Amino acid sequence: MQILVVCQHYWPEPYRLPDICEELVRRGHTVRVITDVPNYPMGVTYPGYEKGRQREQQRNGVSIHRCFTIPRKTGVVFRFLNYYSFAISSTLWARCTNEKYDVVFTNQTSPVMMSCAAIAYGRKYRKKVIMYVQDLWPACLQAGGIRKDSLIDHIFHWVSGRVYRGADRLLTSSKGFRQYLEEEHRVPPEKIEYMPQYAEDMFTHKLEKVEHDDVNLVFAGNVGVAQSIDTILMAADALQGNPRIKWHIVGDGVDLARCKKWIKAKGLDCVTFHGRKPLEEMSRYYAMADAMLLTLMDDADISRTLPGKVQTYMAAGKPILCAANGEVQDVIYEANCGYAVNAGDWQGLTESVKRFLEQRNSVPFGENARKYYESHFDKGRMIDKLEHELEVACGDLAAV
Repeated sequence: MQILVVCQHYWPEPYRLPDICEELVRRGHTVRVITDVPNYPMGVTYPGYEKGRQREQQRNGVSIHRCFTIPRKTGVVFRFLNYYSFAISSTLWARCTNEKYDVVFTNQTSPVMMSCAAIAYGRKYRKKVIMYVQDLWPACLQAGGIRKDSLIDHIFHWVSGRVYRGADRLLTSSKGFRQYLEEEHRVPPEKIEYMPQYAEDMFTHKLEKVEHDDVNLVFAGNVGVAQSIDTILMAADALQGNPRIKWHIVGDGVDLARCKKWIKAKGLDCVTFHGRKPLEEMSRYYAMADAMLLTLMDDADISRTLPGKVQTYMAAGKPILCAANGEVQDVIYEANCGYAVNAGDWQGLTESVKRFLEQRNSVPFGENARKYYESHFDKGRMIDKLEHELEVACGDLAAV
């Protein structure tokens, strides 16, 4: 198949999409990616990409075209300039290009408008569009502080509905997305299919054990408002009387500076911010971890989300200490791979850490996590499913 992939974020930004595209290439398909000028998550154009440089690239068999993008920087104004600069420039590319593809795959994170180019190309050339929904819009805006039923919310509700209904098939990374898409955006249920995320190969390989005397608790990923890092920091403050417990935050994002300021004011030496690390370096932080941390803010729509770090933590065979609602809790209980309390419950997370220290040698949380990953989130099974969906969309296979 000749596959056109549309997503605002791609390598060298920290997203899983390159692994999917490169696997499709290994399976014999041709993949062309339309993406942004890299600037996520810190909002500054990456070195080497300024002033129109490296707009065309090849990486591991994938052809990459980068459309004009205004960096995110900071603040709401630049955030929306970033969103719409890519949406407009990529849609113009889709409408003007003479390149021919068999099917369009759009990896929809935030913003939903990043998929407009995929739908524009599909309509122009009468090709099917498969959308992989990993963020819900405008729910993401509401979680970020935009008031529900405000003018902005109504505008983006209308925009989001048009985008979601414009795709021919919606694959969702979380089971809870189905109800939202059906009720909020009137997406026909037969167009929606669950397809969970998976972990990169490096996390499924056995990690080299790191010997240490401390108890290392590691959070890995974006440090934003939705991740509720405050829940971790307050638990760390409550447990600072135990000098063995070390808290590690690996990643960066818009809330990082505030979190660092809070820790400095509290004088918490037990918390270390490591910043964002390249993917190839992440395995050593997982190897040092006695347990992984997962927190999300208390929000009804965010509770529908199953973040990709769940699969990564499980693939690495690590216990999970979680403060989040909804689907994340369900998975951890079902897998029996750690402890889960409600979103924002730092006291509950504190108690979870205490229970973990008491019982970690008696309950095989890590083994349970890995077994659950292999039976529910295996990479080969996920890519098989995606490949099948793309082939059906091309008309090469009948839907099953």
